[in-house]
Amino acid sequence: MTLEQQQQLEETYVMHTFGRKPVEFVRGEGMRLWDDEGNEYLDFLSGIGVVSLGHCHPALVEALQDQVATLMHVSNYFYIEGRGQLSERLSNLLKQNLSCAHADDWQTFYANSGAEANECAIKLAHLYARRKADAAGKKDAPRLIVVLEGSFHGRTVMTLAATAQPVKQELFQPLPEGFVPTPINDVAALERLFAEKGDQICGMLLEPVQGERGVYPCTEEFLQAARRLTKERDAVLIFDEVQCGMYRCGTPFAFQQFDVMPDIVTMAKGIGGGVPMGACSARKRVAQAFEPGTHGTTFGGSCLAVVAANTVLDTVEAEGIAENVEEVGAYLREQLATLPHVKEVRGLGLMDAVEFDDTVDAPAIVLAALSAGLVLNAPSAHTLRFLPPLICTKEDVDTLIERLKKLL
Repeated sequence: MTLEQQQQLEETYVMHTFGRKPVEFVRGEGMRLWDDEGNEYLDFLSGIGVVSLGHCHPALVEALQDQVATLMHVSNYFYIEGRGQLSERLSNLLKQNLSCAHADDWQTFYANSGAEANECAIKLAHLYARRKADAAGKKDAPRLIVVLEGSFHGRTVMTLAATAQPVKQELFQPLPEGFVPTPINDVAALERLFAEKGDQICGMLLEPVQGERGVYPCTEEFLQAARRLTKERDAVLIFDEVQCGMYRCGTPFAFQQFDVMPDIVTMAKGIGGGVPMGACSARKRVAQAFEPGTHGTTFGGSCLAVVAANTVLDTVEAEGIAENVEEVGAYLREQLATLPHVKEVRGLGLMDAVEFDDTVDAPAIVLAALSAGLVLNAPSAHTLRFLPPLICTKEDVDTLIERLKKLL
């Protein structure tokens, strides 16, 4: 079916929640996509950081084909192969690369998206605080969760309330209460907030690298202050690694580059390599606040999702992808800095952005880039964001830069 036919059908029958670009993709392989007319594109968005191994990686295709032919779904009332092994792997990965190592195991709840993983984390923070209050014989438990200005945690009602961007919240008021924002990387402001409201705070939820805002990393000083202040109040520290996790920044999780140990970590996007999947992992002492019936999902941790995640982790290890992310990511940032009109380059690993001066219309560049065979993303008026598959090479970066210079 042609692009024009698809556009007509979607105009009539699909809710208009996305402003789609005028292209219909029909095939993918590695870093490349092809449209319905056979045009080839170099993909520097990877489904918004989802297609971590590249499009249709042979190992993932084979694993999913085998699983589809074996068993797809039986519900969470039963055990399935691979879920326990995956959970053990995540627990071990969460404890890597830290000087502040600890003996706790991590336990994981499986969901279907990043928003659902964050919903689970918020519920767990509230429930953990409630359990502690009950054990101490207290009537009231702290309910506030600190979030960062400019954050993005999802589009469900609760995660939208946690997303400290008023422009995204206005149309959906009233939203759930219980979230208080603070500026990113402002340690003094964070300390004032905890001094003022510390007894009311049960947790802090933040992205170690803010993605949807335009790739803004937290500083190590700020994250360490967040850990210190939450620990002083016996509140949980939650890292939203939906976009920056799963080797996107080079290490298994971005927080490991800042040497700060959280209590809860959420993930999604790249963990399934293209299969919808989310997960919320918590240190065992926190995770045990959940009991059967306190949280659940129909599709989370399905046979397909579990085999996808295990295959992604197998392939990352077998192909040395983490090392590639660090090397190519550094090269990408170096090359982005050579573009005209650049004000700033930000990022870690293969999660990067370039901020242009006011003469560059980033959304217009994204549209023009399609004609140049590039799939790009503009999170704001003068910013381009780059989230290529983790198999991206220096040669791919060279092609990107050559074409971008012509566009600019």
